[in-house]
Amino acid sequence: MIVSKPNFFLLTGGPGVGKTTLIEQLRARGERCVEETHRRVIRDEVQSGGSAVPWIDSQAYGERTAREDIAIFDSMIDVEERVFFDRGVPDTGGAGFTPPPWFAEALHTRRYNAHVFVPPPWREIYAQDAERKQTFEDCLATHEVVLKAYRALGYQPVLLPLTDVETRAEFVLAYVEGTSA
Repeated sequence: MIVSKPNFFLLTGGPGVGKTTLIEQLRARGERCVEETHRRVIRDEVQSGGSAVPWIDSQAYGERTAREDIAIFDSMIDVEERVFFDRGVPDTGGAGFTPPPWFAEALHTRRYNAHVFVPPPWREIYAQDAERKQTFEDCLATHEVVLKAYRALGYQPVLLPLTDVETRAEFVLAYVEGTSA
């Protein structure tokens, strides 16, 4: 059974493009938001000495983040208000990850709003940290992979302007209001 949630809005894209900062801005404006699972999983695995991180066991990492994103989606099926997600089910993948059948099915049965927000790579704000080990060049490559993957799944990427977070939040909210009118 396909569950389509047009009130579920995804922010997706490469690392370090401002997704989490934008989610925090939307939350501060009173919007319901869901935290990214990927960075939380990395933190948990590093703290516990686990290996389900992209640079050690990308398959275990992908399966854990996928299961958690699916569980979050499923736990919110009855939510009718709009919700903004810092990544979601389609964001699992990458080098070394072979999608199991249950994940491939979830990509087609758990559907977010058709318009997904994608902050493009922006060198001026990009920074590496303990959880983000990718280079800016990796960010550029990931951006292209994300756009292609989302389009292949039938989503329509909406590129965000390269501007401050307040203006980005206004852009997203205006876009959402315009598409639901």
